[in-house]
Amino acid sequence: MIDDVHPLDAETGLRPASVADAACLAASLTRSRAYMKPWEPVRPDSFYTPEGQRERLAGLLADRAAGRSMPWVLCDAGDRAVGAFTLNAIAFGAFRSAVLGYWVDVDLAGRGLATAAVRRICELARDELRLHRIEAGTVLDNTASQRVLAKCGFEEFGMAPSFLHIDGAWRDHRLFQRILHDGPVTGAEG
Repeated sequence: MIDDVHPLDAETGLRPASVADAACLAASLTRSRAYMKPWEPVRPDSFYTPEGQRERLAGLLADRAAGRSMPWVLCDAGDRAVGAFTLNAIAFGAFRSAVLGYWVDVDLAGRGLATAAVRRICELARDELRLHRIEAGTVLDNTASQRVLAKCGFEEFGMAPSFLHIDGAWRDHRLFQRILHDGPVTGAEG
């Protein structure tokens, strides 16, 4: 089920990322570069190329194979990648947690797709990965992303000063978490 395509509306879905998504992601990131600038690290121009995305995706897929990440893409009706959602730093054992990161193409922003995708990822993280919690952070004034997280049941639990180097400077971040379940961790899950 985690490897299925998950429809979000009549035209878009969420599916596992593959290296074949590199060219579409490069085009979407290039189109969205100015829009996402306040929320992203400064990246080299090579990041916005198909080769740069192939390298990034290969790393994410290696981390997925090792159980450390779960990368998905938002895909349009033509199955072209137009956004990305990733659970990173997946930890099992007593912690059973992950960190969520995501972005949506500028042309699709404001349609509720990030909210639908984050909701579905929370379900998959709870039901398939058996995670206990998911954490996410936003730059203080990224109110759109904060609304997405709030709609998906995330609660703010703190503020991290100078947390990440975003848009050329160390930025404070609001930290959010969603507790997915409070069930026991058995020996088979640990």
